[in-house]
Amino acid sequence: MSDPLGLIGQNAVGGASPFRPAAPTNPQAPGVPEGPKFKDLLMKNIEQVNQLQQDAEVAIEDLVSGKRDDVDAVMMAKQKADLAFQMLQQVRNKMMDAYEEIRQMRV
Repeated sequence: MSDPLGLIGQNAVGGASPFRPAAPTNPQAPGVPEGPKFKDLLMKNIEQVNQLQQDAEVAIEDLVSGKRDDVDAVMMAKQKADLAFQMLQQVRNKMMDAYEEIRQMRV
């Protein structure tokens, strides 16, 4: 089973973690890490979730039309799409909470 968001299975020894900033490589700005932008990661994950949902819908349509008969694979595809969407929704909720907290800060 693949990880739709790419967050599982990355260890601290060999894999790069999306939660840990990369080492700075820009000599002009030593405090700014180089790596993928948050927007790019978020858009990529949204596209992956969308693709999982489309694949699940196609699998359901194929099952109903009789093109396939493996109900368990269709159910797994639907569950995977639902779980990926729920995780993306939780990321959105955390982002909105952080935005609200920052917005309410007094300057």
